[in-house]
Amino acid sequence: MPTSGIVDNVMAGYIAGGLAKAEQDGAAAVVIELNTPGGALDATSRITSSLLEAPLPTIVWVAPAGSRAASAGTFITLSAHVALMAEGTNIGAATPISSSGEDIPGSLGQKVRNDAVANITAIAQARGRNVEWAVATVTEAKSSSAAEAVAVGAVDGIANTIEEVLRAASGRTVSVRGRATPLALAGAEVRNLPMNPLQAFLHLLSDPNVAFILFTIGFYGLLFDLQNPNFVTGILGALAIILAFVGFGSLPLNVAGLLLIGLGIVLFVLEATVTSHGLLTVGGLVAFALGASALYTTPGDPTAPDVSVALPLVVGMTAVTGLVMGLIAVAAVRSRRLAASPALVGSNAPGPGTLGEVRHPLAPVGSVYAAGEEWTARSVDGRPLERGAPVRIVAREGLVVIVEPAGRPGGSPDPSTVGPGA
Repeated sequence: MPTSGIVDNVMAGYIAGGLAKAEQDGAAAVVIELNTPGGALDATSRITSSLLEAPLPTIVWVAPAGSRAASAGTFITLSAHVALMAEGTNIGAATPISSSGEDIPGSLGQKVRNDAVANITAIAQARGRNVEWAVATVTEAKSSSAAEAVAVGAVDGIANTIEEVLRAASGRTVSVRGRATPLALAGAEVRNLPMNPLQAFLHLLSDPNVAFILFTIGFYGLLFDLQNPNFVTGILGALAIILAFVGFGSLPLNVAGLLLIGLGIVLFVLEATVTSHGLLTVGGLVAFALGASALYTTPGDPTAPDVSVALPLVVGMTAVTGLVMGLIAVAAVRSRRLAASPALVGSNAPGPGTLGEVRHPLAPVGSVYAAGEEWTARSVDGRPLERGAPVRIVAREGLVVIVEPAGRPGGSPDPSTVGPGA
């Protein structure tokens, strides 16, 4: 069972379901390949309970090289019947912290720490592991390499491949619900049991980079909806933000970082309505980049897991946001110039001297047909003019043309300059 990422309730459900299916299929044992920086205490408790009460032998294998079983991962690894680690992995740093990634202060912090100490002590005793080392991972945030963990009796051995895992576990006798159960796994068939698509999707949301991307896409959608109201971008944007907050629920979210991103969004919205010559966009980009960099917090202990948005992602999303806002700013400036310049509106309107014909009587405002189009018009001296009367344009006020009676010898307008009659 490949298990990586933040420890959350999705992972807890996946492990519990996998153990039940393995028992149903008659598996000889379950191997959980673990790589986690830690996670929620309630989800950790669910997983350790599943492993301690498992109906068949369980093996937690911290792998591949470069992986870790930090914080909650320490509890999970110690709960297995057999605990193995690949070379280049580490385990420990299990001090409880708040959801914001900081130490829990006061009596509440002491209460949570004492509970964690009691919990990890009970787990280590139940599995015959080094209790003193296990307690130190909570009280001192102790962390050990794979070799050191084997040397102090925290885990059972080193294994770099699944074949080595099976050989290392084979021949051992473990207690499964009080029954001595020998393991004969050498050469056993290995079946992979990944998360189902829904579990994989929900667990993906707990990735700090994915949650940040969803939040950013969501704000893009809402911003576009404000500029051009429609159902699609607004609904998709709101959905993306909701999914982002689902992920934030499993991460050490820094409210200050979230507020900075929110400030950036507000400045971007104002840029489309206020003339700032780009200053609001620049301020919004600064707030956005700082907020993304500080979106998650980590405890002060250097051995604690690092949860943050990848720097290349921060730079890339800030650059894309700057490009989008630049295009919006240019469009807004052009729109304002058009609105402020009547000469640009109706620039195809007929000029002075153009002849036309009254379409709707001028009393005193009506319309005339001239230069191939119908225009709102009024007479220069306010006199009424009947439908069909020939006129000459003498001026223009915006989209309204000012006309005077006109004619040619014979009393009818020049047919070469007048459009077809009604």
